[in-house]
Amino acid sequence: MTHPFLDRSELRVRVRRALDGFLRLRRDRLVEIEPEALQPVADAIDALVLGGGKRLRPAFAYWGYRGAGGADADEIVAAVAALELVQASALIHDDVMDGSETRRGEPAVHRRFANLHRASGWRGDGDGFGTAAAILLGDLCLVWSDEMLHASGVDPVTLARARPVFDDMRSEVTIGQYLDVQTQATGDTSTARASLVARFKSAKYTIEQPLVFGAALAGDAPQLARAYSAFGLPLGEAFQLRDDVLGVFGDPAVTGKPAGDDLREGKRTYLIAAAIESAGHGVFDDRLGDPDLDEQGVALLRRTIVDSGALHRTEERIAQLTEAALRALNAAEITDEAREVLTGLAQAATQRAV
Repeated sequence: MTHPFLDRSELRVRVRRALDGFLRLRRDRLVEIEPEALQPVADAIDALVLGGGKRLRPAFAYWGYRGAGGADADEIVAAVAALELVQASALIHDDVMDGSETRRGEPAVHRRFANLHRASGWRGDGDGFGTAAAILLGDLCLVWSDEMLHASGVDPVTLARARPVFDDMRSEVTIGQYLDVQTQATGDTSTARASLVARFKSAKYTIEQPLVFGAALAGDAPQLARAYSAFGLPLGEAFQLRDDVLGVFGDPAVTGKPAGDDLREGKRTYLIAAAIESAGHGVFDDRLGDPDLDEQGVALLRRTIVDSGALHRTEERIAQLTEAALRALNAAEITDEAREVLTGLAQAATQRAV
């Protein structure tokens, strides 16, 4: 029989419960201020935060904590659940910057509020309202991540020890988002630049920093933090590379996003950089970043990526990064149960279809 804390679904249930309790109180406060105007805000955040997600960041943080010898506690689960609000903020802002129409099969937050504007017959530009609302909701989620961490019940001394990691993580993902936007603007298509963006936009705040945050919650352990970084950084980059592959080749019924969305958005990912290095700019200059790219155009770019060897190269890099991460994990001095779960999380992060 599986130990209950080795069952990742059990942790997901607890994280969702903590988020639900926190958001219920914030919903009450919003509705108290102005029910008609702010009910849609509460609904949108609830839908994004509670409606789905892999809960990878809380899982890595929790098992980083347990690997450092920390004992299970509801307060720790609430503290690591705050990472989901950081994730929600990043997703909302990312969808605005990319002009994405959907998220997890539903309208992205900026589209949701643009639709509300039109349906309500309000004045002005509906798209502009949607963008403004999404920026503010993303900011609100980031503010609430602070509130949830401090309301978790974790003692002040432990919070003070873990807080710098939490702050660094939020700064890094913001820097990563800017690097991504700036890369699209400059048209830099080097694999080195793509790897830098992947490291800061995704790898560090998805896996490395949650692990280090968990270790900090358990105690001051610089050596373990270094071991977690050696595991988390390559694994986080592999996670982002898998995301990039899914953004081009994923099944929309599974990913919840239209086929080829990353191509329409013109993302300069490692996958695209590798294709351009091998095949030249050619069709990419004409079609990459075209918001009106049709299915035929998507199919052409996909064929070019495959024929150039870029897909194979990216899959090889995912495998190499994952292998390096698992070597570091096996060398880390952590509990056996944490090593078992973190190995499973590494596989889930890099072999997923969504």
